Amino acid sequence: MGNFALNFASSRRCILLLLVSIFVQGGEGSIGVNYGTMASDLPPPAKVAHFLLESTIINRVRLFDTNPDILRAFAHTGIAVTITIPNDQIPHLTKIRSAQQWLKTNVQPHIPATNIVRILVGNEVLSTTNKLFITGLVPAMQALHNALVDASWDRQIKVSTPHSLGILSSSTPPSSGKFRQGYDIHVLKPLLTFLQSTNSPFMVNPYPYFGYSPETLDFALFRPNPGVLDGNTKMLYTNMLDAQLDAVFSAMKLVGFEDLEIVIAETGWPSQGDPAQVGVDAQSAEDYNRNLIQHVTSGYGTPLMPNRTFETFVFSLFNENLKPGPTPERNFGLFRPDMTPTYNVGVLRHTASSTTPKNSGPGPVPVLAPASPPQSRGGKLWCLPKKGADPEALQKNIDYVCGLGLNCGPIKQGGLCFMPNTVRAHAAYAMNVYFQAMGRKDSDCDFEQTGATTAVDPSYGKCKY
Repeated sequence: MGNFALNFASSRRCILLLLVSIFVQGGEGSIGVNYGTMASDLPPPAKVAHFLLESTIINRVRLFDTNPDILRAFAHTGIAVTITIPNDQIPHLTKIRSAQQWLKTNVQPHIPATNIVRILVGNEVLSTTNKLFITGLVPAMQALHNALVDASWDRQIKVSTPHSLGILSSSTPPSSGKFRQGYDIHVLKPLLTFLQSTNSPFMVNPYPYFGYSPETLDFALFRPNPGVLDGNTKMLYTNMLDAQLDAVFSAMKLVGFEDLEIVIAETGWPSQGDPAQVGVDAQSAEDYNRNLIQHVTSGYGTPLMPNRTFETFVFSLFNENLKPGPTPERNFGLFRPDMTPTYNVGVLRHTASSTTPKNSGPGPVPVLAPASPPQSRGGKLWCLPKKGADPEALQKNIDYVCGLGLNCGPIKQGGLCFMPNTVRAHAAYAMNVYFQAMGRKDSDCDFEQTGATTAVDPSYGKCKY
């Protein structure tokens, strides 16, 4: 295999990053999907918000600006929203009064209806080499955090900033990773100190796509390959992403911050390329993103960071026909503008199984017994409303289940599953509570033909089904 590649990709503006919570044995990880807006054929924000809420298991969204139309579109959905301050605004936000005014203009009008959870100060700021932006980065982050404290929003809303892997001067082998001289002590160490003190993550944008060659394609796509040995640690790397992440970890450890959470702010693979490009097609894109999701949520971690999951943002939600540059730049999308999948990586919400159990409805409550998976299915099942189920029928399901004395606390106001505050979301939780308590028989998920089983865990964030 060749050298471990770094991502020096340029900043992507006008992008939304969407998070979907994926739960697997061994750990909990959050998967982000970038929702770019550089296109002439995208659906309106309200339609996108509805699609994400009703048709996918995506429950977080990140904007690369503070577009008020998009913020309003996500109001009352419960989807967690991250907003971003453009790089050129950084020098104007280094003082507390300016930061307070920015919050008053861009945040206050939208909360609590819109669930804003994170503010990002710029994107790949160090890669701009703009001294005004770079010297203002940490002071602006501190001013914004102090303004959040003054408004009593600091527990709900965190402050961070994403970096390209260009912040590293060395990455091969991963154990030798180090930050660029000058940035390490004067910018990154104060930034890491701030993140640690405010319980915020260090965010990076690793892209194996920008560093692969035909010889390292399998290594980049998580496909079977001989691997690459780190001569210092004698650890074997079987994919390029782990190597990139461990290079970042080694650099952080060198300056004393090995315990700080790392978030993958952008990564992805295009489904269409220019002529003669090897490995740029729909199958390669599906392999990368599907394997990525499985890997970062598996709990295996990396050679230097074992037993960890990583909050990860896949680039991107839609193909974007107005993006400049080569063909791949316009073809990173998981979905086409009409919201049909370019390929399937498992983020669609499957609300019904292929066979619908028949029953007149839930009967009298038997003595509760320990739930066990049905023998005919192999693996755990959950019960969810069918797509298109009547809201009045779903409300009756909620009333029935909660009236039996089963635990509906999580969908009451203040509960972990209260948001999104919709009949469908609350019915999904209540119907599944009944289904699990009754022993997971198909007939216990009928609810007068409004429910059906799924093998996809609908859990999200701290809301566990």
